[in-house]
Amino acid sequence: MTGYPRVASLRTASDLHQHLARLGVSLPFRAHRVGELDPLAQPRAVGNGRTVGNRFCVQPMEGWDATADGAPTELTRRRWGRFGASGAKLIWGGEAVAVSPEGRANPNQLLIDDDRVTVLAALRTALVGAHERAFGRTDDLLVGLQLTHSGRFARPRAGGRPEPVILYRHPLLDRRVGIAADHPVLDDAGVARIVERFVAAAALAHEAGFGFVDVKHCHGYLGHEFLSASTRPGPYGGRFENRTRFLREVVAGIRARVPGLAIGVRVSIFDTLPFHEGATGAGEADDAPRPYAYAFGADPDHPLRADLHEPARLLGLLESLGVRLVNLTAGSPYYNSHIQRPALFPPSDGYAPPEDPLVGVARQIEVTATLKRRFPGLVVVGSAYSYLQEWLPDVARGVLTEGGADFIGLGRMALSYPHLPADVLAGRPLERTLLCRTFSDCTTAPRRGLVSGCYPLDAFYKARPEAAVLTASKARA
Repeated sequence: MTGYPRVASLRTASDLHQHLARLGVSLPFRAHRVGELDPLAQPRAVGNGRTVGNRFCVQPMEGWDATADGAPTELTRRRWGRFGASGAKLIWGGEAVAVSPEGRANPNQLLIDDDRVTVLAALRTALVGAHERAFGRTDDLLVGLQLTHSGRFARPRAGGRPEPVILYRHPLLDRRVGIAADHPVLDDAGVARIVERFVAAAALAHEAGFGFVDVKHCHGYLGHEFLSASTRPGPYGGRFENRTRFLREVVAGIRARVPGLAIGVRVSIFDTLPFHEGATGAGEADDAPRPYAYAFGADPDHPLRADLHEPARLLGLLESLGVRLVNLTAGSPYYNSHIQRPALFPPSDGYAPPEDPLVGVARQIEVTATLKRRFPGLVVVGSAYSYLQEWLPDVARGVLTEGGADFIGLGRMALSYPHLPADVLAGRPLERTLLCRTFSDCTTAPRRGLVSGCYPLDAFYKARPEAAVLTASKARA
């Protein structure tokens, strides 16, 4: 582990602000006072005649715990039920659901097709029921479903062997994933088939009762790879209009098939070079040619810097398409995890953070705020809040007060402390023993072929047999 101070050691707001000043970054901040209007408790109109009851959003969190044929298990239902009882009024998809078998990121990912629409509907109904039992109403609750194809990072079969679906040859990631020189690139006819699968999946999600679908464009998966397909020839690569053609065709297809269904997009709004573990254990950027043409939202000549020109064009395109729900994230958990989800403790196959994780949090919050102010008509969910721990509510209120986002997205925190939104909104003290400390076991476990969950802090997972297997495998490593 690096020498960066733990957030828990920053006991006062003054401690936090002084540390941020030493880092050369800042975070919006608003401490709540009794009797004041809490920004987190305010409703937000999101279009299609819907109003969401507060500003907390549960992000998609997978458990690697579906059946081999893609149906929910008791573990899946437990997680979704906890999301429903969390107090958050926006549930962004529950978790990523593959639109086709070959697009699964792991052999136990949920799948949506004609045979599974009934069980997905039951999963949603259980989440809504948990919310109603806890809070008495659901008319201000919005539940979506995230639709995905894992593309380059597909591992659909038992054993988890990579079976990548790629749009272009990547000079760095091909080697990392183990893609042979003769591995085929997805042709345009194959793209058209995947477009149709997304459209069909959206129709099934609507049938199952979901209020919107997310056409996933983040974290290195297929939708995200389209955005960086600058070297791909033909109608789906090269210039910006071609690299967004897949998105436009999916949106148009959904509108034609299910005109009343709202559409959202979760997008890695900037990316950077892949990182690897350096000699000291800290992450180091891979060597790469310049200009670097393989990272959406990065400066080709200085790819460690964000360049928001094309991300702004993308948000403008979404606005013109009538897509109002936008969830902003960054990077990928596979090749630059400190950019995507700042953490002090890396997963087993990762690297120690090359910067204080608060720098990564501040980066995502700043970029999100910049784009939200440029596109005030979009309904924007921000990401990367879990690492803030004790300070999450105060920073979240600051972001909302300054107009930097519309919703505060909770990912890993929703595994360790799902009822944090309910506690915050009720004015109860935080349960510090449940705050996610970013130990990354929720990532290490599935990388070892185990179900994901918060093994350190959730007593349910701590008592499961996988916990002992995980501890032993980490000790061997």
